[in-house]
Amino acid sequence: MVQSATDFDVAIIGGGPAGSTVASLLCKYNPNLSVLILEKEKFPREHVGESQLPLVSHILHEMGCWEKVEQAGFPIKLGVSYTWGQVSEPWEFDFFPAEEFEDEPRPAKYDGQRRHTAFQVERAEYDNILLRHAEEMGTTIREQTGVDEILKEGDSITGFKLSTGETVTAKHYVDASGHAGLLRRAMGVESMAPKELRNVAFWDYWDNAKWKVEIGVGGTRVYVRSLPFGWIWFIPLGPTRASVGLICPSDYYKERGIPPRELYDEAISLLPDISEQLSDAKSELNNESVHTTKNWSHLASRLVGDNWWLCGESAGFADPILAAGMTLAHSSARETAYSILDIEHDESDAKWVKNRYDTKNRKNIDQHIRFAKYWYAANGQFTDLQDHCIEIAKDAGLKLSPKDAWRWLSQGGFATEFAGQASLGSFSLNAGRHLVDRFLGGEQKMKIAEYNVFKLNMRGAQKDVIGDLQNGEIIRVPCFKRGEAVLPLTGQYGEIHDMLKQSGDIDKIYSYLMTHIRGNVAPGAENTTLAGYLQTLEAMLIQGWVTAKLDKRKPQIQIGSTTGRMIRSESAAKEALSNAKGSIKFH
Repeated sequence: MVQSATDFDVAIIGGGPAGSTVASLLCKYNPNLSVLILEKEKFPREHVGESQLPLVSHILHEMGCWEKVEQAGFPIKLGVSYTWGQVSEPWEFDFFPAEEFEDEPRPAKYDGQRRHTAFQVERAEYDNILLRHAEEMGTTIREQTGVDEILKEGDSITGFKLSTGETVTAKHYVDASGHAGLLRRAMGVESMAPKELRNVAFWDYWDNAKWKVEIGVGGTRVYVRSLPFGWIWFIPLGPTRASVGLICPSDYYKERGIPPRELYDEAISLLPDISEQLSDAKSELNNESVHTTKNWSHLASRLVGDNWWLCGESAGFADPILAAGMTLAHSSARETAYSILDIEHDESDAKWVKNRYDTKNRKNIDQHIRFAKYWYAANGQFTDLQDHCIEIAKDAGLKLSPKDAWRWLSQGGFATEFAGQASLGSFSLNAGRHLVDRFLGGEQKMKIAEYNVFKLNMRGAQKDVIGDLQNGEIIRVPCFKRGEAVLPLTGQYGEIHDMLKQSGDIDKIYSYLMTHIRGNVAPGAENTTLAGYLQTLEAMLIQGWVTAKLDKRKPQIQIGSTTGRMIRSESAAKEALSNAKGSIKFH
């Protein structure tokens, strides 16, 4: 559908996942808005970045297109199998315990176990589904239409001059152009790219590739395998198709001085399990070349201006080792849509909305970059990259002991994708700590396990509000702020805050939580929910919202790890799968 008028409420550069997410949510919550997507290519088109995290499924559900993506039959991602850290034995990081995953027909509904899983997608098909969904929602789509010039006055954009010769004007302009960052560059916004994560990616697609494990109906894992000079991804994209790529530092590639395909083939030959999965497969590029791109992490110095917004990869990108690219694209796009909706409803609070968007999303991207630096610095299997990893650790101020690593990661702050829940990048606090232990050895126990009496510490804190995204509105939620630390008075944060005003004894806190949980969560989810509350208390202690002491006259409770079924060795996972609820096939 092409709209003849050239004046819109919102004009978006880029029809990928970020642009489609902004458009779909705008049209869903305010159908009166006129929304335009300008896309230089004709969809469907190929794109790298096929592996997702569970948050993407939540956003797809809100957009109203999760069922369409599920209908496409993409493999269900339950987690990732890694070789990474100090030991060579594979270990697995699952979003949902594989032995609990039950067989169910597909397409399925976004409910139960599927709320904890993600997709592995063919980007050509996936991106096209999202773009057509945005069009069905009422967005005007202009494909094969580039933006040749961004017209501006000061910090305001006055229009887009198109490749067709037209000039489009809008009230809000959105840069979802990906790495190109057309609007970002035109507005002179600098982008920080840490030299430690300046990597290159080489990849190919393979037909007749094997799956190493089939979990239930259509479920499997992504495979990440360390090499002396980088790492390989193996992403099943269908019953017989896979994306296989190599990541290595750009400096290492230059030093080797060999063609990309030769380096790529060398990497695969060093990994017996990946070679086996490709033993009967055929390269899409006939083993003659590879797709290639720079995979440089970066973060824009600001994400918003007078009437423009940066989202998706234009705003920032974190190294693919965390598989966070699609999550950051969808989540920042969701934030963009909500921000525009809020300003359209009431312009009087526009300054607060913009500051919130910029601060929250830059912090979220930065935390992912910080975590990616740690992953690289802690990989003892990068034998050819030891000096490189030492430099990363040095620049980060890491001594690479578990205690120092955890302190450094925690200092990055806790990203709150949803107000009231603490997370470290895309991981729970417990998962983050468990990864530190696995990479470096030792055991980094929860700090709260050392104490049994807790007390709120509001000294120097100021009352403020943060935003919680709900049903198309940014709900103003009261909070306390002290420096960079934020304590939302909602969700689990709010409940722990109110609980501590009644009693600081851990046994009473535990008793209250168990009573509350048993009456409000589904059977079988009690332990996971309890872990969430304890992690929230842990975050409050780390950020100084709570002080703690050990009173030997009072009882203590044992607080163990809650990641035993989520992060474990391959051998431990296989043992657990012997009593799986659903079907499991190993190849």
